[in-house]
Amino acid sequence: KMDDDDDDIPQLSSHTLAALQEFYLEQQQREGMKTSQGFNQYSIGSIEEDWQLSQFWYSDETASCLAKEAVVAAGKGGKIACVSAPSVYQKLKEQDGKDFSVCILEYDRRFSVYGEEFIFYDYNQPLNLPENLLPHSFDIVIADPPYLSEECLQKTAETIKYLTKGKILLCTGAIMEEQAAKHLGVKICKFIPKHSRNLANEFRCYVNYASGLD
Repeated sequence: KMDDDDDDIPQLSSHTLAALQEFYLEQQQREGMKTSQGFNQYSIGSIEEDWQLSQFWYSDETASCLAKEAVVAAGKGGKIACVSAPSVYQKLKEQDGKDFSVCILEYDRRFSVYGEEFIFYDYNQPLNLPENLLPHSFDIVIADPPYLSEECLQKTAETIKYLTKGKILLCTGAIMEEQAAKHLGVKICKFIPKHSRNLANEFRCYVNYASGLD
């Protein structure tokens, strides 16, 4: 009978409904903050993580620390490239008007809101880059390969070596230490990067120059 079909419709528990309503409310508040005056489009979290793209933003403190390190390493009027490291790019952009330039190479096209500084990047095609991105034109390259695999690191390393004049700051898992040394000649730092959400894998920074991260 038709009347009985209603029984088959799954009912959400009051707890689930309350959680859903809270979630939607938070979303609305977040959107409200974005549209309210004074919202900084470069602040970390202005574009939310997409785990399907293996995205995990750094904590505010870590992003600040890495951004400061990049500015010092690049020097006055320096050029910085952020490869798959958008939260560092956002921190650098918060220092508006400072004496350096920066661009972001990223697979996620949501970052195209940053205009000409955004360069679409797919690590599977490490040298498929715009012609105006000249070889060895960046004083430092900061990179955070999206996957903890040697293949991903090796391909990202091709991009890094093409872009950098010499200095490299790599963020990846502690388990990649051997491969990082092999493909990029970088060594592990004392500084331990943190993410806004805890990751299961231990994360570390690696450099090939005398940095402030030790």
